[in-house]
Amino acid sequence: MESHRAAQDPQLPGAKPAPPPPEKSENVTATDSEKPPQTGLLPGETVVREGKASILFPSANEVFYNPVQEFNRDLTCAVITEFARDQLAQRGLKVLVPGETERVVVSLAEEKNEADAQTEEKKNGGEEPAVTTTVGEKCENGLRVLEALAASGLRSVRFALEVPGLQSITANDFSTQAAALISRNAQYNEVSHLLQVSCRDASMLMYEMRGKKNRYDVIDLDPYGSPAPFLDAAVQAISEGGLLCITCTDMAVMAGNSGETCYSKYGSVSIKARYCHEMALRIILHSLDQRAAVYQRYIQPLLSVSVDFYIRVFVRVFTGQAVVKNSASKQALVYNCVGCGSFHLQRMGKRTAHGKQMKYSAATGPPVGPECEHCGQRHQLGGPIWAEPLHDTAFVQRVLSAVSGNPSRFGTSKRIEGVLSMVTEELEDAPLYYTVDNLSSTIHCNTPQLLQFRSALLHAGHRVSLSHACKNAIKTDAPPSVIWDIMRCWEKANPVKREKLSETSPAFKILSTEPSLQACFTVREDANPQSRKRHLTRFQENPQAFWGPKARAKAGGGISGDLQDRRKQFQNKRKNQTTDSSELKKFPCKRFKKVSSLTRRKCCSVCGCMLSLPLYVQGFQGIFFFSAET
Repeated sequence: MESHRAAQDPQLPGAKPAPPPPEKSENVTATDSEKPPQTGLLPGETVVREGKASILFPSANEVFYNPVQEFNRDLTCAVITEFARDQLAQRGLKVLVPGETERVVVSLAEEKNEADAQTEEKKNGGEEPAVTTTVGEKCENGLRVLEALAASGLRSVRFALEVPGLQSITANDFSTQAAALISRNAQYNEVSHLLQVSCRDASMLMYEMRGKKNRYDVIDLDPYGSPAPFLDAAVQAISEGGLLCITCTDMAVMAGNSGETCYSKYGSVSIKARYCHEMALRIILHSLDQRAAVYQRYIQPLLSVSVDFYIRVFVRVFTGQAVVKNSASKQALVYNCVGCGSFHLQRMGKRTAHGKQMKYSAATGPPVGPECEHCGQRHQLGGPIWAEPLHDTAFVQRVLSAVSGNPSRFGTSKRIEGVLSMVTEELEDAPLYYTVDNLSSTIHCNTPQLLQFRSALLHAGHRVSLSHACKNAIKTDAPPSVIWDIMRCWEKANPVKREKLSETSPAFKILSTEPSLQACFTVREDANPQSRKRHLTRFQENPQAFWGPKARAKAGGGISGDLQDRRKQFQNKRKNQTTDSSELKKFPCKRFKKVSSLTRRKCCSVCGCMLSLPLYVQGFQGIFFFSAET
């Protein structure tokens, strides 16, 4: 995660001794008037190596680096490489990737034979282009890339060293210290012929490049927190069919902790539900499509992933007034039951075909009644969200094939293969998901095995898949009534104590209805997806302590340690509880309201507060009773 912010401790995990500076560099900086910065190391500097890049970090902690986001940067390089391969093939160019030999099609379903593969290749690219381009060289007819919030320039340097077919890379940052460091890193890695340094406000830079001849082919936005302030400029500054790469790290807002803040930033109300991570992806896609539609443009998602503490989306942007009319029908409101967690989607618009013409009208609804038909509880209203597919499966398959055929290219290749494999298995037309443990928790029964529940849905004639956004998620086209019938059948085999259930609880309401189908929990062979059978790295453990978002940068440079200090302060706060009453006196009592002086009696010997009758007080370690004499 990179932006206008500062770095953590310069002694970064994985930092290696600095390599000797390049023997000779003829590169120049972004402006000819400035002298080229020294390529040697300064006292206290640290060199961090990631991919093929070696990045200098000053001891002053002026620029941000988060090693956990290596997966983000590796995936971005892989996606842009495949995007460049597709785009430059139309311009008669072929990209050459180091270490890549023959393209191997990695299919999780049935593999295609050679004849089908050759036919598809001819359809996509025609004959093989004669002109080639490789990494590190400037391609005059290549892609123009903008990293709007570059910080140290690590991502831009990696683009220059690892992505072929680039004409230029603009690394921009509002901080003068960051811009100076980007220039040094460009010279240190000998990529100044490709990388241009800019010290501008990111939004103003993109607004100035809105002209059709000035637009960028690829724009990468990786801010600290929300990208909302930059989205309007980004959808205008991207070229026709260009690629937008956007990261959101404000997951607390997008996952339902603050729905009103989410609406102010993205025009959508988030819900705290089990499917919140996929909903966050659909919220940012809704916001992108809505802002693009203002300028008669629309988006086409290529890949949308929720990993670690952030979400990352890759979308293409096109112009077309006729297609923009479909925008309302691509968005949907979400009705979420607060009792059982059932959800229903309500499209915002409706389109019907009348011959060769399309008629657009308001959608009819709502799809639910005043109360949930399964548990009798009320509904929450969330959204609108993007209700179309999150990925372009064909494109994701090509990225997966390239990474699997060249595993030594990235340090996180195994995880990329695992995540993209799950993405190709997901149902495209089934927004959001359920979790098996939450379904069991609702009716207070034992949790069925994941394969058993998937098999029951398959036996009932419905499609089902996993989700990369949640380990025990179930995406299915089955309606909630079928899902609860399956859970009722499971409860009959694993009964709960119904006498302990409240008559107003969702569990009592759901179990009071007899199932209309007889679920079969015999495990089927096709219930276990290929990514699970092959034991791919799908959900990794926490890589290190404090691996989440780093602290925000200070305005004058340097890093704010407040976030880190608070985390350390509140970790394990219940392990060492104070039992000495003299120590408890140091804590101010917040349990009781102030009373008038007439009703005050003596001080509490536990926490020092003034007591009033009745003579008891709830202290920090329990409830203490006092006699009238005290």
